[in-house]
Amino acid sequence: MSGPILVFDSGIGGLSVMSEIRKQLPQHDYCYLFDNARLPYGNLSEQELIRGCVALITQQAKRLNASIVIVACNTASTLVLPQLRQSLTIPIVGVVPAIKPAAQLSKKKHIGLLATPGTVKRDYTQELINQFAGDCQVELFGTSELVLLAEQHVAGKVIDKSQLKAILLPIIESDIDVLVLGCTHFPMIAKEISDCIGAGVTLLDSGEAIAKRVRFLLSKEHDGTKQLQTCFTKGITEGLKAALVDYGFSDFSLVTITD
Repeated sequence: MSGPILVFDSGIGGLSVMSEIRKQLPQHDYCYLFDNARLPYGNLSEQELIRGCVALITQQAKRLNASIVIVACNTASTLVLPQLRQSLTIPIVGVVPAIKPAAQLSKKKHIGLLATPGTVKRDYTQELINQFAGDCQVELFGTSELVLLAEQHVAGKVIDKSQLKAILLPIIESDIDVLVLGCTHFPMIAKEISDCIGAGVTLLDSGEAIAKRVRFLLSKEHDGTKQLQTCFTKGITEGLKAALVDYGFSDFSLVTITD
């Protein structure tokens, strides 16, 4: 378990999780792997998503001799973890929407989940709600448009506020007091979301909880070179590359999906 921490997502959203992990494990090396060729994942069939994710993550984890894999994508985590754990012997950590803390925090007992359409409709999500938010009214809001807006924002494009408001209008018109950001892309534009829906709604995501779990699993100290490398499945724009350089990445690789 001497290789890098491998963080995976469909796009740049997983950087929100990786940032939290780096706060707790700053000495480690990291590889950020994103499958932008098939973004957004919320529009894929379950079998296509499982087959492609498992093949890509397994391939890169073995190539890198990764110490752990974090599937920093809610949509993928609801489907691929069992098969991925059969393919790899290293620890695998998925992302779970923060339904439990949201239910505990809500004073109105009226919460919302903002996620991709795939995450919203999964039985796994409903099981979380039944288990941890049985005393709450839970509103489900599905969007893939917001994923693409977040991607564009990180690449340097200014978010169209009227477009954002139109996407978030059902949330604005609801009476929730806590909103779970159930896609790792969404914390990247949390300020813009909060400005749009108002200060009366608290936003929650799973980044800090995932970081604590990774730190527990990698309990031994690791004196790495603090190298940040990134791999992707489709060429990236100069704007996105510049953003990744600003983030600290210096090693960029285009990889081929073999499934």
